[in-house]
Amino acid sequence: MLKFTPILIALLYGFVLWWFSAWRLRHELDAKSTELADPKLRALTERMAQALDLPRIRVNIYEIEPVNGLASPDGRIFITRGFYDQYRQGKVSAEELASVIAHELGHVALGHARRRMIDFSGQNALRTALIMLLGRFIPGLGPMIAGALSSMVMARLSRGDEYEADAYATALLMKSGIGTAAQKSLFEKLEDLTKSRGNSQPAWLLSHPKTHQRIAAIEANEAKWAR
Repeated sequence: MLKFTPILIALLYGFVLWWFSAWRLRHELDAKSTELADPKLRALTERMAQALDLPRIRVNIYEIEPVNGLASPDGRIFITRGFYDQYRQGKVSAEELASVIAHELGHVALGHARRRMIDFSGQNALRTALIMLLGRFIPGLGPMIAGALSSMVMARLSRGDEYEADAYATALLMKSGIGTAAQKSLFEKLEDLTKSRGNSQPAWLLSHPKTHQRIAAIEANEAKWAR
């Protein structure tokens, strides 16, 4: 029984962290968000809602500065204030922002949003268990190896989610008549918008695929579905 104690402790730690993270995120979003009321963006979301046979798609503005989109575990869609400001300044088009909304809808529809919260807690539980186990055999280096292994596994899973959400967005944008041009053009801008150009982190550790890989995947799907 004692052999399994570190694993049981790690699993309990993961569950507690998942519950606390979900609670904190929900309250953070409730306190710092309002419904998006932009007429042009609303017209585009109405087209997507019609394509999905939904009464409407509610989008919220999350009052933080970083440029990002977010799908919460409870199914809500958010665009950050920083992203919306880029749109208001003319640096991002309405169609490009609509492609972000379509992408986040993909995360919700495919179950990524809820799973990511669980994965985040699982990653911490996995890291804790590995640190306990490897620390017995490789003192000092155990925590470093455990952190690298768990981060590598979770980054690979996250990249897979991004490709799937991109594909969902491509299909939705095509079906609603908005098209994929804005989806692809936004990816060309994202590095500058998010200040990530020149990131030296290895591609296999990044949680998002490289821009050219994402665009290539979109074009492959577009060609396949347009036949």
